[in-house]
Amino acid sequence: MKGKTILVVDDEPRSRMGFKRILEEWSAGRHRVLDADSGVAALDVLRREQIDLIVSDIRMPEVSGLDLLEETERLGLPYKPVSLLISGYAEFQYAQRALRLGAVNYLLKPVSKAKLIEAVEKALEIGEDRQRMKRMEKMVDPVLLELDEQRPTGNEAVNRAVRYIEEHLAEPFSLADVARHIPVNPSYLSVLFKEQMNVTFSEYVTRVRMQKAKELLLSTSLPVGEIAERVGYRTAKYFIRQFKEYTGTSPGQYRAREVADR
Repeated sequence: MKGKTILVVDDEPRSRMGFKRILEEWSAGRHRVLDADSGVAALDVLRREQIDLIVSDIRMPEVSGLDLLEETERLGLPYKPVSLLISGYAEFQYAQRALRLGAVNYLLKPVSKAKLIEAVEKALEIGEDRQRMKRMEKMVDPVLLELDEQRPTGNEAVNRAVRYIEEHLAEPFSLADVARHIPVNPSYLSVLFKEQMNVTFSEYVTRVRMQKAKELLLSTSLPVGEIAERVGYRTAKYFIRQFKEYTGTSPGQYRAREVADR
């Protein structure tokens, strides 16, 4: 797991520093552990730092742990931290509201070292899963997703054309090449494809190539020119123009922005 930043929030110095010390010893330098002595101070930290996990007491003056979660939502942070709340009171309404606000766990004081570490590890795993899902959502073309869910499965020619596209994505090919492989008349395949898929053959191929390109940009460090080749473009220049047309940004900008958001 990549190094994370954990924020411990508690107005009681002994509890706050105790939790911080436990997490620093457990982390052994893998993660950064910050602390704040109030909800107000925590909000200041959240505005300045990218926080992955908030470990907060519930009962604090001015801004409680529950208020902190609500205010965190209002900040509109590009990266939403997961939260773990701790309370000295076994009150059902606290736990209920904490979960409603998105807390992944609710612990009662006194919290043992083992229980705290276990809860933090699970919370960080949940945060990783959420980020992974967020990245996947950004990579997936919603049009392709909808087509995949709604596409009829009965027409063998279209099914074979889709399989050919997926299997030969790294190669430059035309509608005529695919029609020859099936084999059917190219004009017939063009009409049938549009009828069955609700997009033209060329738009479908471009969307599949752009989706694969986004996946390679985020999951590898391959240069843009090599990614262009892997998704079937003869020149990087044409690939960059197509990518910008479909995503509104260049491949390099897309990669830099998404990596920065992780």
